[in-house]
Amino acid sequence: MAKTEVILTHNVVGLGAESDHVKVAAGYARNYLFPQGLAISLTAANKRRLESLRQRRAERESLEFNTMSELAKGLSKTVLVLTAKTGEDGKMFGSITPGTIADELRHQFDVVVDKKKIHVEHPLRTLGEHEIELRLHDDVTATLKVRIDSTTPPPQPAQPSFAEPRAREARKAMEIAPAKGRETAKSPQTAPAEAKRERLPRKPRTEKKAE
Repeated sequence: MAKTEVILTHNVVGLGAESDHVKVAAGYARNYLFPQGLAISLTAANKRRLESLRQRRAERESLEFNTMSELAKGLSKTVLVLTAKTGEDGKMFGSITPGTIADELRHQFDVVVDKKKIHVEHPLRTLGEHEIELRLHDDVTATLKVRIDSTTPPPQPAQPSFAEPRAREARKAMEIAPAKGRETAKSPQTAPAEAKRERLPRKPRTEKKAE
């Protein structure tokens, strides 16, 4: 496949930045780079544009560095709060990925960070706080704090029931009341019987014989 040298006039991901000399397939340059205005052919006339391209590149990179540095300072003071469903044992259903973090940064703080710049060794699967590295620029990194809370309400402790103690007190009161009633009913009948037992027996009357 025929190759050709071109001078990039814009940053092309995976290929280079403006003012770079690169070799590409002739068809790729002819059908894509040249029509899109991303490169120019390497000629003596075009070489004279290199200085302006280099200056524009330096200005762009300086602006990117300053912008990412300010962003890093702000994100380092930020706590991104995410929520997840959990089971009774507190374990999360699913995980938090770089894509999720990028979406929430945009949604909560209106900050756009490419998910490829969010470095997470393993998807987050536990509740609590985590520190995530953001590789915002070749020379700029930041640490973002991410806190994951559960959306599942915690189990409520069992409330003491007052119905059973009250029922026991009611039953006890009912048992005491009839007992008192029975004692009251017996007292008039037993009193005379006790009085009879206390009386002394009368001596038999004896008559005197007539002399």
